Amino acid sequence: MTAQVLDRSIAERLSRNADGLIAAVVQDATSGRVLMMAWMDDAALAETLATRRGVYYSRSRGQRWVKGETSGHVQHVRSVEIDCDGDTVLLRVDQTGAACHNGTTSCFDTATLLGED
Repeated sequence: MTAQVLDRSIAERLSRNADGLIAAVVQDATSGRVLMMAWMDDAALAETLATRRGVYYSRSRGQRWVKGETSGHVQHVRSVEIDCDGDTVLLRVDQTGAACHNGTTSCFDTATLLGED
């Protein structure tokens, strides 16, 4: 996988953590449901912007990964927004198949800690 280079004007707006990463919140573009949270380095963000596929950085594997590359559960990225602090991006995606590596629609299908009144 050849690393993409992030546009300088975007790179300058990012506020990375100590590992050089930013948080990526992934939302279903149609329903608005939060599907997952992942991490991105500059190359993953650049590749996502260039290809419109969800590309992230795996902290446990120490490398970039393309969502769905092995599972077939791909993400077509409709939009990417940066938050006011520059430390998080919001991706709105069309998800094919499960978003969670556990096979569920969302990584937040595990437990509700506090429900609505």
